[in-house]
Amino acid sequence: MTATLATPPAASARRYDTQIQRRLTRTVMVGDISIGSDHPVRVQSMINEDTLDIEGSTAAIRRLHEIGCEIVRLTVPSLAHAKAVGEICKRLEETYQKVPLVADVHHNGMKIALEVANHVDKVRINPGLFVFERPDPNRVEFSIEEVNAISERIVRRFEPLVTVLKEQNKALRIGVNHGSLAERMLFAHGDTPLGMVESAMEFIRICDRLDYHNIVISMKASRAPVMLAAYRLMADTMDNEGFNYPLHLGVTEAGDGDYGRIKSTAGIATLLAEGLGDTIRVSLTEAPEKEIPVCYSILQAIGLRKTMVEYVSCPSCGRTLFNLEEVVQKVRNATSHLVGLDIAVMGCIVNGPGEMADADYGYVGKGPGVIALYRGRDEIRKVSEADGVEALIQLIKDDDRWVEPD
Repeated sequence: MTATLATPPAASARRYDTQIQRRLTRTVMVGDISIGSDHPVRVQSMINEDTLDIEGSTAAIRRLHEIGCEIVRLTVPSLAHAKAVGEICKRLEETYQKVPLVADVHHNGMKIALEVANHVDKVRINPGLFVFERPDPNRVEFSIEEVNAISERIVRRFEPLVTVLKEQNKALRIGVNHGSLAERMLFAHGDTPLGMVESAMEFIRICDRLDYHNIVISMKASRAPVMLAAYRLMADTMDNEGFNYPLHLGVTEAGDGDYGRIKSTAGIATLLAEGLGDTIRVSLTEAPEKEIPVCYSILQAIGLRKTMVEYVSCPSCGRTLFNLEEVVQKVRNATSHLVGLDIAVMGCIVNGPGEMADADYGYVGKGPGVIALYRGRDEIRKVSEADGVEALIQLIKDDDRWVEPD
């Protein structure tokens, strides 16, 4: 009998594209920044300052914006904070420029949201806290009458905010957090991604009845697997019901250091690679300014935004003929301002030219003390190791692709 190779059943359904196919969404404007599948994935962060500190908050927003944060969020826990946001906006325009701002409104925040909506470009609400009641430790169930009464109270308190945002053509983020689901959602669905999705859908359907659609959705959790499941289910649920709203991605309370960055990347990059996500925030227990490079690195690594030089370098091995780590740093120091280029630094000739084939330029160990310079797949010249970095710069200049650093 002749053996045959069967085609795996799912093979025909797989996508082998190197380009990410983004989920199609509508465009939502936050100030002059457009969010949606027709636009770049946007980068956000949040200041740490108390919003009552007008000078400190203004300076913090400016610091974030100057390093590439496109949308800045600030917390608004009281009516006094909401009024302070108006002063912050004035101060920004007087001393810097207008910055797209998002107000974070939480517990029973109707009056706060209505006030701050007059000043900011987007209001973020948490469905589990917007109409907040303390959980009853003795409760064993919710009656239909109780559920209906709560639903009516949500509509009554939420509709005025939707009306104001619609009149002013401003945006809303319905931001669900896994750790703050309403008690009735926990009774109905448990502490699950489904509970998170149903929490958001309740508010989405109210907006739809009011013909308001400037909405962005987030499904944040501190555990990446929960976050991944919630966003996938959210996207499927919206698409099945005809709601094409953009998604704001994030792993909340990710922590600090390497693990915080890895944890955020595990969640955010996975969904972006699946085509989900239109704006992102990396939540670190560090200065907000440290979140922005992580965001852009994630977007660059999976090919969604080009904001820096892409460096390709091997991990080094016994064939490496020079101090690879030291040379990579020298090349980076000399060329990091050439945004848009891909530059490879490879330790030896065995794998170097093949593995760096997609790079614009290559710096490859050719022999003891000798470097080969490449343009794409073509070897251009050999130089001494001592002259390698300068020769690479000259090659880029010869191709008219060099610009002087600021």
